[in-house]
Amino acid sequence: MKYYEVKCVLNPFSQEAADLLSATLSEIGFEAFSVTEDGLTAYIQQSEWDEDKMRQSVQDFFLPDVSISYSCTEAPDEDWNQVWEEEGFQPVVIGDEVVVHDVKHTDVPPAKYDILITPRLAFGTGSHQTTRLILRTLACLDLEGKHVVDAGTGTGILAIMAIKCGAASVFAYDIDEWSVENTRDNLLLNHIYNNVVEVQAGDSSVLEGREQADLLIANINRNILLADLPRFASAVKPGGKMILSGFYLADVPVLAEATVQHGFSLLQTESEEEWAMLLFEADALGRRDV
Repeated sequence: MKYYEVKCVLNPFSQEAADLLSATLSEIGFEAFSVTEDGLTAYIQQSEWDEDKMRQSVQDFFLPDVSISYSCTEAPDEDWNQVWEEEGFQPVVIGDEVVVHDVKHTDVPPAKYDILITPRLAFGTGSHQTTRLILRTLACLDLEGKHVVDAGTGTGILAIMAIKCGAASVFAYDIDEWSVENTRDNLLLNHIYNNVVEVQAGDSSVLEGREQADLLIANINRNILLADLPRFASAVKPGGKMILSGFYLADVPVLAEATVQHGFSLLQTESEEEWAMLLFEADALGRRDV
């Protein structure tokens, strides 16, 4: 496949801005990212490249005080992700509860939940604050025998964690075909098979007509969460739970209010640095006001 390499310069640069930009670009087809000293380098299949969408993403960036410039060139005909795949990532240790690592880093401390990830995508290894927040929360929930939906699964790390926490089944989806294949590979690495976790490509419309979940997890950016809330609400059983993350602490009020309007009660708010996670419970009567 032919790829474009898009180099983005962020002014001022911050890790938070780079993380948010990678999440934004993943929604318009970008498949892999590398953080640089002053920004982000992103890769997209040439067939998926859309200059108008790129320009709009930069123009509507969530941090108004950050300016973004970018340049696009054809990526060399080589495995531009090879270094990332060969070097892997440093293990992510979350107390004595969770450790996330790749096949190249097996000298890790023992943990209740050991998750093995093939490092094909930098986002989704457990190193990001929002992923860690959700992993900690999943470790505390009773998922025994439950059905879980993982919306925007990425590398599949949260689907894997749900199964390791006792969930009976998971439906995971992602708009990115690259993520879908990566998730399937990572499930096999953890000896989890497709009769337990179903992975599908698509947006939130794939939830329509499916079995309602005891728990829905969505680690996506604020605007996508708000747009998808009606489908998320319908996809959760009465009395079920929903975890939302992928946004800043400043976004909590608007997301909490919108979710409550769809028949949920806010149970828990967690944060790490400037990132936040919300845990909700659906009305036991199944009310879904819009």
